[in-house]
Amino acid sequence: MFSQSFLQLNTIFISILIEALPFVLVGVIISSVLQMFVTEEMVAKIIPKNRFLSVLFATTLGALFPGCECGIVPVTRRLIAKGVPLHSAIAFMLTGPVINPIVLFSTYVAFGNSWTMVWYRGGISFLVALLVGAILSLQFKDSQLKEEFHSHHHHHGSGIWGKIKGTLQHTIDEFFSVGKFLVLGAFVAAAMQTYVKTSTLTSLGHGEYSSSIVMMALTYVLSLCSEADAFIASSFRSTFSTTALVAFLVFGPMFDIKNTLMLLGVFKKKFVMYLFLYVSILVFVLSILIVH
Repeated sequence: MFSQSFLQLNTIFISILIEALPFVLVGVIISSVLQMFVTEEMVAKIIPKNRFLSVLFATTLGALFPGCECGIVPVTRRLIAKGVPLHSAIAFMLTGPVINPIVLFSTYVAFGNSWTMVWYRGGISFLVALLVGAILSLQFKDSQLKEEFHSHHHHHGSGIWGKIKGTLQHTIDEFFSVGKFLVLGAFVAAAMQTYVKTSTLTSLGHGEYSSSIVMMALTYVLSLCSEADAFIASSFRSTFSTTALVAFLVFGPMFDIKNTLMLLGVFKKKFVMYLFLYVSILVFVLSILIVH
């Protein structure tokens, strides 16, 4: 019995890693290119000075960025280190894994070529990112990055070859920096999937509001990649309401076990707790108000 459960844990753990690693690699490469080729002056010119306009700009930019909830964390960290305001960078981070063409198309296909779930998922995700960004702009005045990331610099030769060499060095450093949190998160997620039965959670989700909470808890535990979660959600159509399914689809790419651990490796613990609280409440409330 033990060996069977261990094999299941091992299989889930490896599948999560295989699914997430390519996106993390793309994320750290983009992060490294930003470090070497994008200056603070360039960022200052692009980002609107008004904090609410900057949140709107970043939310829209995130919607065009084909990111994964893991791969987008190092990109967000680098943007903040380059001078992008915290509220703008987080708004970008929240929309990137949900409102991009690949994820929306997978949602369209998973729900029988229906646009309804696509509009619900995209619209609510956009609103959550906007509101969270606005709240953070009022609450936090500094970057909230852990100290070690402020002082982490490399000096490389000038010229294009120096920058390319620097990009490769940063990619390696960033990959191992972020990768350890991905491995830990994948293991915890695999353990939860192995030892916490899905039937236990679904049995709790019969109430109008409790079903949304259960589905948000389920997507947090499952730690699915946003490109695949719509197919899992569609399998619950006979069990859960549309409201609960939308909560599942919006919350999962914004917060799950593996990216929570990655965020805790990058940001201060208190900030991550506030971010989790705001996203949870807004997803729950907006999905009920808009879908119900």
